[in-house]
Amino acid sequence: MRKTTEILGIPIDIISHAAALDRLEQFMAEGGYHLMVTPNPEMIVLAQKDAHIGRILRSAALSAPDGVGVVLASRLTDNPIPERVTGCDLMQDLLGRMSKTGRTAYFLGGKPGVAEQARINMESRYPGLKIIGTHHGYFQAEDDKLIREDLINKKPDLLMLSISAEMALRWSDGHKDLNIPVVACVGGTLDILSGTVIRAPAIFRKLGLEWLYRLASQPSRAGRMLRLPVFAAMALRDRFSHRSRTHRF
Repeated sequence: MRKTTEILGIPIDIISHAAALDRLEQFMAEGGYHLMVTPNPEMIVLAQKDAHIGRILRSAALSAPDGVGVVLASRLTDNPIPERVTGCDLMQDLLGRMSKTGRTAYFLGGKPGVAEQARINMESRYPGLKIIGTHHGYFQAEDDKLIREDLINKKPDLLMLSISAEMALRWSDGHKDLNIPVVACVGGTLDILSGTVIRAPAIFRKLGLEWLYRLASQPSRAGRMLRLPVFAAMALRDRFSHRSRTHRF
């Protein structure tokens, strides 16, 4: 039975890493269309302003508690999240499982060459893995038709969508009819799998400071970090509002 907590109206799964992998494999066995998202504070704030984004996030079959900000905000709810479940780690371990089951993957995202290098790296790491297609994430409207046709012909079990969060959500929602069993919106994961971006050392990830490492190595992210206080203020206000309504009745 699915268990979630809500942060500013967006459900986040309370789930372990292993259980999330099991659920993704179950989606593949079921067929149809299942959306996996990894909401962060920026996405949740956007959902408060954009009803379409909010609807897409709420429709996800799996909403992994990826960011430390989301985990911390969950402690203001009645159902706190005990641990992070990162999209990057999920994808790597899922590909490892898929290499033993014959399930197929398609990589879409990153700059030209990134998805293909990620394919080379992952097929080398997991012998038997079938990555049946790749395409960069800098595609135009005319390219979308070709990508769509490629996906229809190849019918992957997993589409790893590694483009900007808002674009990934809108793109996935507009392509539900392809019935890809798992469409995973996982941000910059292909950059990491390709070796283009070096992930934070394990100690930073363990302490929940991966964001600090990324900020230090990518100062251009500073503007995005300014949205974190906005998220924190909104989460606190929502919690106090909830308490006020509860005590009133």
